[in-house]
Amino acid sequence: MPQLIDAPTTIPAAGTKPKRIDEYVGGVNTGDREISIAHMRSPAGWVEPGQTPEFTEYTLVIAGKLRVESKQGVLTVAAGQAVICRPGEWVRYSTPDGDCEYVAICLPAFSPATVHRDPE
Repeated sequence: MPQLIDAPTTIPAAGTKPKRIDEYVGGVNTGDREISIAHMRSPAGWVEPGQTPEFTEYTLVIAGKLRVESKQGVLTVAAGQAVICRPGEWVRYSTPDGDCEYVAICLPAFSPATVHRDPE
């Protein structure tokens, strides 16, 4: 039978300002380890530490702009665009130019043990 997910679990976020992470599917809300799906809301000026995750992260920007830094350069991902970050690739996400709303899907699921954040 299909499983209804009544509501997400709000998870504390890394970064310089409070960011809201509502996990719908993943290790915290549903116990899934294969995939995580989270709705993110970042305020203007938010930046998180760089990371070198073991998972692929697919990000769809719904509103605003998301800045994605890598060792190869910087991307600005606008509303209606998406970005894919591959395992083992160093990235840093931020929203320097304004509030941003996006959905992040991680395969396998996001985990604090596999994100490998830079020391702050």
